[in-house]
Amino acid sequence: MIALAFILSFVLLLITALHVYWGIGGIWPGRDATSCAHAVVGFRGVDEMPTPSASFAVAACLALATLWPLALIGFFASPFPKEGLAATALLIGLVFLGRGIAGFTPWWRRLTPEQPFARLDISYYSPLCLLIGLGFAVLAITEFPT
Repeated sequence: MIALAFILSFVLLLITALHVYWGIGGIWPGRDATSCAHAVVGFRGVDEMPTPSASFAVAACLALATLWPLALIGFFASPFPKEGLAATALLIGLVFLGRGIAGFTPWWRRLTPEQPFARLDISYYSPLCLLIGLGFAVLAITEFPT
C-alpha cells in the first residue's frame, strides 16, 4: 500500500502543478488561452481559461488531496486519527470516481462538447479520475484500522 500512496500523491502533485501553471497564465496544451480552454475546460462556448483564483482554489484542494495518502500510511505525523483519515480518503475517492463516471454520461457530453476536451476527457481525464478514485478507495479500505 506504500507504493499506491506514493503513486497517488505523485499523480496528484503533477495535476496540482498543472493547475498552478494555468493559474499563472500557462497555456499548455493549447497555443493560446482559447485553445487551452478548449482542451482543458471544455464547457460549451468556453473561450477563456478560468480565473487565476479559480485555478489556485482547485490547486489548493488537489494539494491537500496529495497529502492524504501519505498521511494515511503514516509517512508523516498527522493530528487526525487514522479512522478519520481513512474515512476522508474514501470520500476523496468517491469525488474522483464521481467525476470519472460523469465523464462517460450523455449529460456531461452535452455540457462539455468542446474539442479537443471531449476527446481528451473520454481518453484520459475521466479514466484517470476513475483510477485515482479507485486508488483512494483501495487505500482507505486497506488502511482502515480494525
